[in-house]
Amino acid sequence: VQLVESGGGAVQAGGTLTLSCTASGGTVSSDCMGWFRRGIGNARQGVASLDKLGTTSYADSVKGRFTISQDSAKNTLYLQMNELKPEDTGMYYCASDAGRGERGIVMVVTCPARSWGQGTQVTVS
Repeated sequence: VQLVESGGGAVQAGGTLTLSCTASGGTVSSDCMGWFRRGIGNARQGVASLDKLGTTSYADSVKGRFTISQDSAKNTLYLQMNELKPEDTGMYYCASDAGRGERGIVMVVTCPARSWGQGTQVTVS
């Protein structure tokens, strides 16, 4: 099962984007999912996570601006990003705690992600 992100793009500061993540090749069975990003300096930063009970967690830098949600019927995870800032620029990855963790583990706020997609680029100017 592969995670596939979409919805990235270039927007002006203050704009809105909604990222989507779907599972290709099956259904992801996970306790949690989330989004992390790689920005300037290539550092990974957990942005938002959602557990199977519906509890959401956010990085302080995006609280009040970003919303993570899931449509189970569509097997899709979303990240709505409002009031975007230039510092939000980066590659955004959808991640899950499912998987073997061959690439290691990335802590996505409260979710220990063991698999993630190829990413979608967000550029805010």
